Parts: sequence; structure tokens; C-alpha cells
Amino acid sequence: MANSKRSEIRIGIELDENRVPENIVWSAPDGGVESAVSKAMMVSMWDPKDKESFRIDLWTKDMPVDEMRVFFHQTLVSMADTYHRATNDEKMRDTMLDFCDYFAEKLELKKED
Repeated sequence: MANSKRSEIRIGIELDENRVPENIVWSAPDGGVESAVSKAMMVSMWDPKDKESFRIDLWTKDMPVDEMRVFFHQTLVSMADTYHRATNDEKMRDTMLDFCDYFAEKLELKKED
């Protein structure tokens, strides 16, 4: 592993006196991101030993609900795409995207043309 490279993504969370997130700042130097501000994050990790996922979901106290709805919708759409890239299962991706359309419709996220 003499040619292996290490890359890091750093996430900093500023908390108020009640330990509620006030600011989320992240950096990924290899991706050209330095001190980017965010209002919400969802990170999922896979534990191969226990064969289960764990996650970190945080949002700042000033994250508006309407933006949280859009954030969730966009995350669900990207999960369908990631699932397809990982499994090549087009049928399930399409099923997931159908749900995303339903989700957006129920939350009135998509504007009629």
C-alpha cells in the first residue's frame, strides 16, 4: 500500500448552550471545498462487522421547514440514483423515483408547468 492516498472530509458543528446545532461547516480539500456552510446534513455509514447502518442527522435551529422538505426530496432522489449505480437495479430505482414524485406532489414541491 505504498501508493495509497488518504483523503479527509471534515465536519464542524457549533452548538448553543443546549447543544443544539447553530452552524455546520464542512471541508473536503480534495474536492475543492473549504469551510462551506450548511444548514442540514445526513451521513450514513455501513458497519461491516455488525452488518448494519448508522447515521448522523443534524440540522441547525434556523433551518426553515420548507427548505427541509426540499432537502429531504433531493436526498431521496439522490438515494435512488446511488442505489441504481450500486446495484444496477433499474426497476427498484424507478419505484423509488415514483415515490419521490409522490412525496413532492404531497408536499407541493413541484410546480405545474
